[in-house]
Amino acid sequence: MNFEKAHAAFIECHLRKRTGERKGRLERGHQEAEALFCRNVWWELQGNFDHLHPEYEILDWRGRSYFCDFVWMTAAFKLVIEIKGFGPHVRDMDRQKYCNELNRETFLTAMGFRVISMAYDDVAYRPELCITLLRMVLSRYQPELSAFSRNHILEREIILLACALARPLRPIDVKNHLGINYRTAVRLLRSLCTKSAFAPVSGAEGKHVVKYELQPSAMLGL
Repeated sequence: MNFEKAHAAFIECHLRKRTGERKGRLERGHQEAEALFCRNVWWELQGNFDHLHPEYEILDWRGRSYFCDFVWMTAAFKLVIEIKGFGPHVRDMDRQKYCNELNRETFLTAMGFRVISMAYDDVAYRPELCITLLRMVLSRYQPELSAFSRNHILEREIILLACALARPLRPIDVKNHLGINYRTAVRLLRSLCTKSAFAPVSGAEGKHVVKYELQPSAMLGL
């Protein structure tokens, strides 16, 4: 099934399940930005719309209805995805709306949702960046969909560790973080160097590699 047919069936399926304002909001709210996200990002990444809910209603801390652009919901994970245009979310926003938006995101987090926002311009003109970042988020909650080897998983964790520490890694850092032996940590770091994810850093005398520096291209492989 191509995107057009799958997307039409996706929206029609949710329309049939809804009545009243929930149905009306989907009819009015799922417009250009949301359709672009479905086409440029979600479809390219997932190839289906399983577990994705458009214009999903949630009550906020005041008991008022709020419709998220999308919620991806499985038995173990709830992800809110918002597509934000510069105009309504920055240029035209007053101080109270700004406060409400931040409070809403905090409340959703407290309710067990993870919230991510994507800029309309990125969705429309730089979807490959959105795909990369969203893949990084989903991959931590979709192990059953990724036929990765143990080494691949460990290498991905090493890249994430380097991002978190924001400095070159020593083998001892990897050993302690992953609970593996020192030789295995060195082997994994060397493997990542051959893939251009890290670059070796020699010590003061230049004879031995003592650290491994993360390369920008490493994030694209996550």
